[in-house]
Amino acid sequence: MRYLKIPRLFKTFKSHFAKTNDKNLKKKLFYNIINFMKKYKVVTYGCQMNEHESEKLGGILEARGYEKCLSDEEADVIVFNTCCVRENAEQHAYGNIGALKGLKKKKKSLIIAVGGCMTQQKGAAEKLRSTFPFVDIVFGTDNLGDFGALLDRAVESGKHFAEITENDTVTEGLPFRRNSYPNAWVNVMYGCNNFCTYCIVPYVRGRERSRKPEDVIAEVKSLVAEGYKEITLLGQNVNSYGKDLEEKTDFAELLAAVAEIDGKFRIRFMSNHPKDFNEKLIDVIKKYDKICNCVHLPVQSGSDRILKLMNRHYTAEDYLSKIKLLRDKIPSCAVTSDIMVGFPTETEEDFQATLDVVKKADYSGAFTFVYSRRSGTVADKMDGQIDDETKKDRIMRLVELQNSVNRAQSPAYNGKTVEILCEDFDEKKGYYLGRDEYGKMVYFKHGENVVGKFVNIKITEAKSISLYGDFINVQE
Repeated sequence: MRYLKIPRLFKTFKSHFAKTNDKNLKKKLFYNIINFMKKYKVVTYGCQMNEHESEKLGGILEARGYEKCLSDEEADVIVFNTCCVRENAEQHAYGNIGALKGLKKKKKSLIIAVGGCMTQQKGAAEKLRSTFPFVDIVFGTDNLGDFGALLDRAVESGKHFAEITENDTVTEGLPFRRNSYPNAWVNVMYGCNNFCTYCIVPYVRGRERSRKPEDVIAEVKSLVAEGYKEITLLGQNVNSYGKDLEEKTDFAELLAAVAEIDGKFRIRFMSNHPKDFNEKLIDVIKKYDKICNCVHLPVQSGSDRILKLMNRHYTAEDYLSKIKLLRDKIPSCAVTSDIMVGFPTETEEDFQATLDVVKKADYSGAFTFVYSRRSGTVADKMDGQIDDETKKDRIMRLVELQNSVNRAQSPAYNGKTVEILCEDFDEKKGYYLGRDEYGKMVYFKHGENVVGKFVNIKITEAKSISLYGDFINVQE
């Protein structure tokens, strides 16, 4: 079937070739006929940054004529975009890569590529190639823009190779295959200069590099024109934005410029570092209705002693004073956080200090996790590593406390009418779903497809994590 259709397709493509002088379009048409009906799959681990970079990988593959699929057996190219922030993510990736050995043996034309943070670690490329000799391409976080050329080389040569380099520039103009409509992620910067002692990110993502404001603004304008309704600005530490640019600017100024763009859409951003979170940024959030009154401000620990060991450069009092300033200016503002338990030498007293911050901060949500040793970080070499049983006990107590905070917050929603952005439809439950500006998930029923629209919902049932309500109308 594939080969019977190619002559007809070739006539169509030949016609398009004759009508355009656009070299990029001609290249895409060429790849479309060469890779007709070939398919790809991208497997993603880790944070929003990785999810967004997988969209770029999808765009690169689709520009070469590949179609997205969900099955390993159906795919002609499988790309693993890996994470190494926590050990379980890394082990999960290794397990799934190894599981493809049999498929690769049966389907020799299959291209397997491994990229992302895991590959950028010292010695990781060599380990991957020796452990999984059937992997065709190993590429680093700074080689994302080169992936198309690397794929071409692998297909043409049939050889296996690794390409891991360090880049201090920002690559613009990569294609996207966005997967998250009506939401979209937009990088404002890459890398991190903070060197928290538990974190591998600065070693695998490199130093901070900011995109030019005009490039960020142009991308957001394009997304709004395409109908995207929620834009999340991404960076390892958005508060450091602009420090490396020749024309000095900062994140507050960039955020204000994005909020000035015409159209009805929401703006979120992450992540903030508490040491850099300031009043200027709070004032911008307050000024513009487009910016969600929900700030992600990772505390990591409530113990000053542990925070110092983590190299976080603030105290619990500093942190809580910034939340107070935020809520003094924007009383309704929700705050979410990242909280770690089991950092080396953490005592019960240290852990109780963390619980105390959770109570005082009144988080609307928190990403809670246990400390994971990462080779190459300062904390990995520290004495006083905490045993797994203690970590498990503390994480369970932390989660229970945060759940109780959320249970206490939820009844305030009963009877209220909230505006949500409808994001999806759950076929099993029969509910549409979306979030309000504070990040609360709302479920409702309706007879028409309203995905991608702002709708008003009257809340009839408030649970600790999610809300249920009745559809009122669409916001135009």
